[in-house]
Amino acid sequence: MTYAAIYDAWKSDPEGFWTNAAEAIDWVEKPSKALFAENAPLYEWYKDGQVNTCWNAVDRHVAAGRGDQVAIYYDSPITGAKTQTTFAQLQAATARLGGALQAKGVVPGDRVIIYMPMVAEALVAMLACARIGAVHSVVFGGFAAAELATRIDDATPKAILAGSCGIEPGRVVAYKPLLDGAIDIATHKPDFTVILQREQGLAELTKGRDFEWEAFQTGTPMAECVPVSGDHPAYILYTSGTTGQPKGVLRPTGGHLVALNWTMKNVYNVDPGDVFWAASDVGWVVGHSYICYAPLIHGNATIVFEGKPIGTPDAGTFWRIIEEYKVKTFFTAPTAFRAIKREDPKGDFVKKYDLSGLKALFLAGERADPDTILWAQDQLQVPVIDHWWQTELGYPALCNPFGMELLPVKLGSPAVPMPGFDVQVLDEAGRPLPAGELGAIAIKLPLPPGTLPGLWNAPERFHKSYLNAFPGFYETGDAGYIDEDGYVYIMARTDDVINVAGHRLSTGQMEEVLADHPDVAECAVIGVADQLKGQLPMGFLCLSSGVNRPHAEIVGEVIKAVRDKIGPVAAFKLAVVVDRLPKTRSGKILRGTMVSIADSKDFKMPATIDDPAILDEIRTALQSLGYARG
Repeated sequence: MTYAAIYDAWKSDPEGFWTNAAEAIDWVEKPSKALFAENAPLYEWYKDGQVNTCWNAVDRHVAAGRGDQVAIYYDSPITGAKTQTTFAQLQAATARLGGALQAKGVVPGDRVIIYMPMVAEALVAMLACARIGAVHSVVFGGFAAAELATRIDDATPKAILAGSCGIEPGRVVAYKPLLDGAIDIATHKPDFTVILQREQGLAELTKGRDFEWEAFQTGTPMAECVPVSGDHPAYILYTSGTTGQPKGVLRPTGGHLVALNWTMKNVYNVDPGDVFWAASDVGWVVGHSYICYAPLIHGNATIVFEGKPIGTPDAGTFWRIIEEYKVKTFFTAPTAFRAIKREDPKGDFVKKYDLSGLKALFLAGERADPDTILWAQDQLQVPVIDHWWQTELGYPALCNPFGMELLPVKLGSPAVPMPGFDVQVLDEAGRPLPAGELGAIAIKLPLPPGTLPGLWNAPERFHKSYLNAFPGFYETGDAGYIDEDGYVYIMARTDDVINVAGHRLSTGQMEEVLADHPDVAECAVIGVADQLKGQLPMGFLCLSSGVNRPHAEIVGEVIKAVRDKIGPVAAFKLAVVVDRLPKTRSGKILRGTMVSIADSKDFKMPATIDDPAILDEIRTALQSLGYARG
């Protein structure tokens, strides 16, 4: 069936569509119906079914005779360690850890925080929680003690599973002192912690509270899979809130299983047994959905990669992984490709590896600028597919549906809505805008299975954050437009749409122009306060390796390019060259923080920032343009 036929089938009978998709999951008790709308606008899916995530991700593949198939490849170019875990081995590992947690009193509904590096045991921990009905909350390894403490107090976990350390290029990050500090700060105290000792940084255990990973699991019974209801929380994943207080996004078990399983073939075009690789971290939603859960639920091998796109050891590390493990579909962030392109603009490393098994590259997490897509297409000679979704949604909402049919690519657009998502562009009064007009991206309720049904212990905040602005719609917080062919363009966060002398302009559109310059490897545009025009756009340029032209020349050229391609209305006159941009660990550029610095406003250091020292460099660059004087 074509994309149009499948999307129309969903639209004409949403419940029938998702009832049919649920047939691909093993239920202990099938749900009586798909959608429960009694508490609208709080919709629920498969609520009265009984199911277990770990069974669907692990045990059923063993029962089907595929226990010897590799489930997890672990590869750490930083330490040189490599392991393979079959489905049968994963079944034993999750049963063992799950049984040990049960023996210490963890019961269905209890929360368990996971604070681990990118190692195979992190997936074992997630799946072991799912096996016994515990609700896990993964916190990015190395998060500061104060930030971890807020999550401990919000989730009130019975236990914390942690690594002794994480390993970054050139340094070891000790997790245990951060964990100890967080527990000291937090009002809530976990009953116990379990520490995976890594030889690169052994932790000192606190007697009576801390248990060593292997010793903790010795001699305990093996856990069976515990059935839970379809609306049982699979996990809580904290995402940054505008108030500085993190929001605990909930993921419902039944819808999570159905939707993720459906995407693996229809979006990513992989079959059971194929190798799927998402180069992310388990601390992010991509790591939850497409490192741990979706590949395993669908019967694919997944890769846990402890490394970076460059520097571990070079800009060819992604290509080495793809060749070595015969990766069929690869998923990463545009920022990773921009880093590789900056280091290896001619693609010399690409040529060193056999990438013939790779069939597609998917990009998400940051806007994929056309220049990066074109470079990746040229180097890899496979479809390069930008797709868009959010932590709250859990899986792609906008995508070129590779598993259904490959639609014509329109650079700058993540293409079309997937079944389940009725995406519209609204004005400030909630009225639909005509094709081509910039407005707020919103999704008509009900959202499909597996998307957030609410926030952990924060119902009022859920309504305020997502439902109140446009009644009957989910507010995404993104701005963009839909063209006459139905392709959606995500241009910026709503906060990044700037008002220049009454004209609403997209910073993303300006970034496309800057990125098109042959010397620019990466860029960002923000809006800074201006007494005359309200706001003015300001560009930050990171140059490709080997560019040694005068910066003033390049700045002049990009200013002219914006004027030529967007027009004088953009009033684009401010740009500066910087070595790097401030980002989260997942690669998102911290534009809001840059705006606060430029406008001399107080700001809270983002918890997810990769390197706080970059902000001093940005401040210096801003001061060279006459800003950040406060």
